[in-house]
Amino acid sequence: MKSILVRVALCLSVSSMAGAASSANHNDASDRCAVEMEEVVTRYVSPNNGAGPLWCYGAPLIVRRGDDVFASTMETGPNVPPLLNTRWQLWHRSSGGWTLEQHEREYCQREPCPIGIAQKGPLFLSINPSAEPAGATHGRCTPQVLEFNPDSPRTPPKVHAPTWADGTYFREHSYRGLATDGASGELLLLNINAETSEQFVSYYDGKGTWQSKGAIRFPVRACYPQVALRKGAAHVLAIGDIVEPVTEWKAMKYERLKNDWDYVFRRLFYTYSPDIRREGFHPPIEIDTVEQTCGHITNLDLHVDETGVAHLLYLKRPFQYGFIRDKYFPGKPMGVSLEYAAVRDGQVRSRSAVAATTEGGNGLEPAYARFHVDAGGRLHVVLAGASIEASRRTFGNFIGRLQADGAPTFHRIDLEHAFHTFFTNTVRGGSTPSDTIDLFGTADDAPNLRYARLRMQTMHR
Repeated sequence: MKSILVRVALCLSVSSMAGAASSANHNDASDRCAVEMEEVVTRYVSPNNGAGPLWCYGAPLIVRRGDDVFASTMETGPNVPPLLNTRWQLWHRSSGGWTLEQHEREYCQREPCPIGIAQKGPLFLSINPSAEPAGATHGRCTPQVLEFNPDSPRTPPKVHAPTWADGTYFREHSYRGLATDGASGELLLLNINAETSEQFVSYYDGKGTWQSKGAIRFPVRACYPQVALRKGAAHVLAIGDIVEPVTEWKAMKYERLKNDWDYVFRRLFYTYSPDIRREGFHPPIEIDTVEQTCGHITNLDLHVDETGVAHLLYLKRPFQYGFIRDKYFPGKPMGVSLEYAAVRDGQVRSRSAVAATTEGGNGLEPAYARFHVDAGGRLHVVLAGASIEASRRTFGNFIGRLQADGAPTFHRIDLEHAFHTFFTNTVRGGSTPSDTIDLFGTADDAPNLRYARLRMQTMHR
């Protein structure tokens, strides 16, 4: 029965894509997503340092173990000059609501701090504090990992110093990635070299030992990595992040936008190691590109299933700006698509558009998305976007289950405050596959950082 406190959205039957489903006998199932709660965790103040509270969108900021949920947020220091003007906060939601368990003493970081959890072990927080004298606004940083006891989150954490290959130069712009194998407690940590743009890699075996695993060299500087670690197999998805390389486009954009900042995100890369305990990463492959059309790609999510298939999710705009399109590609429609690719053994095995709209058309216009794996191992997409009908746009959140024989059918999630950018209790952060979906991010009431808990209920005909 529908009530004020619990609002239900119907999600029609879909099976998973490229082997993600545990079996085919769920094809006639229908899923119901009950919105169990919507809450404000805390409010943020913009640090004006180039990073915001969700800046590390490739790395987890919320995890679940049992009935406990933990979230990492950034706090901006009053009257502390950027760039090193934030500190981490560790929030915990139990049956009594949200509690701020611990926070850093000094404001000495630029970015939010990714979080991970072992299902029978510690809670981890990746931090990147300044190594410069007090008062410095930029400079060298020292990556660390804090280990908390989830059953006693106010106990002072153990401090880990990851081991890196020679030649590191880490600064406040870390572009770091974090993956946690929830079953084993193993970690994989990435941090970018500020001079060479290599992504240095450090591995934790879950038993107290850190090992250097060299560096990943992408064809161009690649940032905001999604990282997954499962039974030793490591996977990385990252987006090229370079200054506009085309002189004509750069000049035209400055003329129109008057913006000196002009980094572009057009080439999507993937790499993997079959067993990071014993070997390094294979040479990266390019998953997709919009380099030739002045487009834009956003890497969104990565999931590795039990068969070893890496499922990739990203947003693609062939033309980022209408004025560039009009001059250099006249007659071509503007559009945006939510793209999916399945990769096995370093080769793309399948790809499709999960949702897409073109200029002037109807449909579901995607703006952001994440994967969610339910308790049966089925792979879903949670999406933020606009439903467009007869030129009427209605923004909201939607969910659909991936299927092998066509795009999923998306159904609206009846949230009072629809999320724009959000994190989920991803398996990459150590959370287990679950019929509970935790959403954490921003909605229409910024500067609030919001939380919502959804419950998936599968019924079989």
